[in-house]
Amino acid sequence: MEIPGLINYWAVVVLMMAGLYTVVARGNLVKKIIGLNVFQISVFVLYITMGKITGGTAPILAEGIRTYSNPLPHVLILTAIVVGVATTALGLALVVRIQEAYGTIEEDELAEREAEEGA
Repeated sequence: MEIPGLINYWAVVVLMMAGLYTVVARGNLVKKIIGLNVFQISVFVLYITMGKITGGTAPILAEGIRTYSNPLPHVLILTAIVVGVATTALGLALVVRIQEAYGTIEEDELAEREAEEGA
């Protein structure tokens, strides 16, 4: 396979590492949720890339068509997008409640406040 044919996979790797780095390196809870979304998008791109066949058409039986693309990865991604939106909404709702309860969304400050309350 040629290098231009692998560009989608390189994009997946870059997005995945950027999302993982954001989740691990940032202390802000909203930034962590954004990092999880970037990571999730990289998985979507990976599945969609694997589901496409060069020269393939929609799986509708017709004369002269021999190569079909599998629609299952695309259907799974649609379901995953809905689940991802719901998960993001829940995460952001939890961040709002944490902000209301503690007055911050930074991990370090939350850990300090928990240590103070526990002592």
